[in-house]
Amino acid sequence: MVKTPPKAPDVLVVVTSVGTEEQALEIAHHLVESHLAACVNILPGVKSVFRWKGEVQQEGEFLLMAKTVPGNFERVRAVMQELNAYELPEILGFPADPSDPAFAKWVAENATGIRNSADDEEIAREK
Repeated sequence: MVKTPPKAPDVLVVVTSVGTEEQALEIAHHLVESHLAACVNILPGVKSVFRWKGEVQQEGEFLLMAKTVPGNFERVRAVMQELNAYELPEILGFPADPSDPAFAKWVAENATGIRNSADDEEIAREK
């Protein structure tokens, strides 16, 4: 009999873009410190071409890719929207299926959405 490996937890990648590195870091730190995302990649040097208010625009941006679990999407979206200076920020969620089971487990363990007092003490020591 062939033993099937356990199913990996579901992983969701939530993408947004911002205009400054400062905004990118603020969003990333907030999401990870609050356990809404296990990690956030920040990709600098992104060029975006888009139509806004009837005109074609081109901007340099920072792209954020937050790894989380599907149950955190609304809270991650709210943080991205609140901390983003854009009038209409791009916020897209993509299921990461399939994903490496060990990585998916790590994401699920670190994106619980529950902040604990030990985290607050560690952050205070780092500042």
